[in-house]
Amino acid sequence: MTDLLWLLVKVGENLGNFILWLFLIAFLYNLSSSINKQDKSLLHISLIMMISYFLSAFLSLETSTYKDYFIFDLTTILILFLWRKITLQNTPIAFYYLILGLGVNTCLFLGMHYDVQVKGNSDYWWFWAAYGFGVILFDFIMVLALFINKDFLGLVRFKNVLFPAKAKLPSAM
Repeated sequence: MTDLLWLLVKVGENLGNFILWLFLIAFLYNLSSSINKQDKSLLHISLIMMISYFLSAFLSLETSTYKDYFIFDLTTILILFLWRKITLQNTPIAFYYLILGLGVNTCLFLGMHYDVQVKGNSDYWWFWAAYGFGVILFDFIMVLALFINKDFLGLVRFKNVLFPAKAKLPSAM
């Protein structure tokens, strides 16, 4: 392993650990702020994300493939949708940011898997930079959303424009 590759792996591990701790802190923050609230939905999705990121920490950057991370994030998305379907609580704004962040990360992992494992590409090109920057950026966006639970990028407004809620018609009794 070259010195540069070793350095990149170590930086990636440390940044991954930092993001992992941010998800833990977001969970603890939501745990403490939801003590006297009836709506625990933000706490629940914080717990799901913390567990997901803690379990993914067991995947080694040196032995895991991009497909492993793809499957991990896809599973987390499915668990979040299952949580939304099962619980009768309000869907927090952070939920939409988590779905967006995990969705983008999933696409990036799938793209890297295709590029590196399927095509066998080992030459650096712009997509690799987009992958490295994108995964980190969306991880930070997801953590921020868990802390503030506000529509700071206008994502929910954009969703409401694309998919307006169906108006309830009065019943004809």
